[in-house]
Amino acid sequence: MHDERSGQGRYGNRGGGGGGGGGYRRDNRGDRHDNRGTPLSELDPVLTDMSRRVIGCAIEVHKALGPGYALDVYTKALHQELTEQGIDYKSDHKLSVTYKDKEVGTINAGLFVGDRFIVELLARVGEVGSTERSALRAELRAADLELGLVINFGERRLKDGLVRVLNPDKLNALREERAEDEDDDDEYEDDDEYEDDDEDEDDEDGED
Repeated sequence: MHDERSGQGRYGNRGGGGGGGGGYRRDNRGDRHDNRGTPLSELDPVLTDMSRRVIGCAIEVHKALGPGYALDVYTKALHQELTEQGIDYKSDHKLSVTYKDKEVGTINAGLFVGDRFIVELLARVGEVGSTERSALRAELRAADLELGLVINFGERRLKDGLVRVLNPDKLNALREERAEDEDDDDEYEDDDEYEDDDEDEDDEDGED
């Protein structure tokens, strides 16, 4: 049974409902996935490296402090560790929410890392639930970013409090862009082959 008594975090008292214990899982090849089944290999390597560095900083904080403190304690400690590691970030960064190209509101990202990656922090006992995931996914849509991370320092083992969240809209758009680029490359390669064939014919005519 999970204890939801502390309710600390940006999303209030929202214990481990739907979405399960999540975090990471591995397939038979060893690739890491989130619960949606998207491998990290599909993401920009710069982005995944950034997420690993942030997780490394969180691990250092959790090793030193352990669970049980208020969220503010972990937040300040993580800020200090990020700064020491030379990781650029903005705290409580404001994001605009638009509807039909008009701003209809704003939301705050807990940590906006390198202008590429959003991190939300919790400090309570219990799994990261669907509410926290949905809230972070909304932030990712507002910022037009692929990847975010929820870190719950309240877990006894930090790895049980790490949940990767993806923005399917952004990922689908990137896949479409890659597919278009591949189509363009294929068309260019076909043209090259056609030109090479012409050159071969000219050479043969010259020899005759």
